Amino acid sequence: MAQFEVPAIVPADPEANVADLLVERVRLTPDLALFGVPEGDGWRNVSAKDFETAVIALAKGFVAAGVQPGEKIGFIARTTYEWTLIDFALFYAGAVMVPIYETSSPSQIQWIMEDSGATALIVESAEHFTRADEVRGDLPLVREIWQLHLGAIDALTAQGAEVEDAEIERRRQIANGSDIATLIYTSGSTGRPKGCVLTHSNFVELSRNSAKALDAVVSAPGASTLLFLTTAHVFARFISILAVHSGVRTGHQPDTKQLLPALGSFKPTFLLAVPRVFEKVYNSAEQKAEAGGKGKIFRAAAAAAVEHSKLLEEGKKVPLGLRLKFALFDKLVYAKLREAMGGNVSYAVSGSAPLGSRLGHFFHSLGVVILEGYGLTETTAPATVNLAHKSKIGTVGPALPGVGVRLADDGEIEVKGINVFKEYWNNPEATAASFDDGWFRTGDLGSFDAEGFLTITGRKKEIIVTAGGKNVAPAALEDPIRSNPIVGQVVVLGDQKPFISALITLDSEMLPTWLANNGLPAEMSLAEASHNAAVRDEVQRAIDRANKTVSRAESIRKFTILGSEWTEASGHLTPKMSIKRNVILQDFAGEIAEIYDEPVQTTTTPLG
Repeated sequence: MAQFEVPAIVPADPEANVADLLVERVRLTPDLALFGVPEGDGWRNVSAKDFETAVIALAKGFVAAGVQPGEKIGFIARTTYEWTLIDFALFYAGAVMVPIYETSSPSQIQWIMEDSGATALIVESAEHFTRADEVRGDLPLVREIWQLHLGAIDALTAQGAEVEDAEIERRRQIANGSDIATLIYTSGSTGRPKGCVLTHSNFVELSRNSAKALDAVVSAPGASTLLFLTTAHVFARFISILAVHSGVRTGHQPDTKQLLPALGSFKPTFLLAVPRVFEKVYNSAEQKAEAGGKGKIFRAAAAAAVEHSKLLEEGKKVPLGLRLKFALFDKLVYAKLREAMGGNVSYAVSGSAPLGSRLGHFFHSLGVVILEGYGLTETTAPATVNLAHKSKIGTVGPALPGVGVRLADDGEIEVKGINVFKEYWNNPEATAASFDDGWFRTGDLGSFDAEGFLTITGRKKEIIVTAGGKNVAPAALEDPIRSNPIVGQVVVLGDQKPFISALITLDSEMLPTWLANNGLPAEMSLAEASHNAAVRDEVQRAIDRANKTVSRAESIRKFTILGSEWTEASGHLTPKMSIKRNVILQDFAGEIAEIYDEPVQTTTTPLG
């Protein structure tokens, strides 16, 4: 059994809680700009001391409103400064936040509030309130719903004016490391969401050790980040707490359509993103170049970037011809992309799905080191991550300090350490089934290299076994196909079937630009495009490229392009944009049956 364990760098403090991280930050750097809040065309800085003052004032409001230590409070909102303000105010009041994705349906809100036993709910907008109010009658424990857009923060702050500072200090110190800090529900990609009990020690010890491991990223002078991933997800939630601990200036942009202008004005030094964001940046740049008649130059620049990065990573000398070509493309292409990201981004932390090595090498040559990592809600986000001083593109890095990672006999990744959750809320059976002698069973499959760098090879429950007995990991085919600009999502099929096939959706944002660049009507609907010969040829090329990476028995032989998208609203994607494979297989059973109704023509000619 392959196993790698990295000792903790920072001695554990079992008495510490998350609120202590802010107290320590204020003690060390009270005047440091801890947040940037949008104001006009720029950003207004909020110092560490001013942030804590606002946190304490809001915590007093929660106390005055009757919130008791240990009570669970639901929270639905987009990614904004107020999100982290409320997060820490609840910590200071001794309460436990239960974050709910802002896209959740009424039934999802009801399940999470009911299962958690939450006694109050904070919502951002009237739309959120309407969804919550629809199930309010079925939530007898909920005594209050506060709405941010109606001035809830100001009202609570005023309500708590008479609460003594000593009461907040008392409540702030009640929790110790083993106590519950938050209850985060899984995204539900494989069934009903389960509540993960994450403790104060999970966040405190992981933040303190990760700050040391990622010192060059979070402790560099002027370190800053712009959060746009939902803070209801453990990935962004952990980074927001790590930023407070490390003194990273943090901005927020909940509207991804405004991301580029926000990057340009905020100018972060590192980003947190999922692979789909990097794919969008690349594909948008490529299609923009194509529209301007410079598509050939962009593709040549991308190829040079990847080749240049691979040689550097392998420690090989870059030939003079490539150095000259690289210098030219740096002025023509790379510099413009760096400027589009704000001009200061040196690192990007990527997680939640595999990032293709092509993108990793491309951004590396732009001067942006993508530190791909791996983790789950149950591991408080990261278990492994590539490091600034040593990273390997295509891997998710080594275990973080204080974390152990091992592979079971069947290749399943198991995790143990400071980041592993306490239990599933009200679900001892699921908790027991998720551990193997104290190691958390992730359900993911992986492999190690000699230095302990982990590579994700698939999802255990998603392995396809064809009628011929061939084991196929869908992700190996889906990820490269999804990198095509017009492809939205992919689901590879073939379990107990004679051959591998795929369902494809088109990307509604990128499709119009691609159509226009290829002399086709940009206003073509998804349904029309799904039957268009040029679109099908483009998707076929993406599939052919993916097929070259696997054996013939694993290659995709047929595919169907759907005339609609898979979205969170349609019930086919989780809030972090992962596909709900079981729902898709059920909802598109008819389309799948059609794929296998007609026999595929077989030849001895390799695909691609």
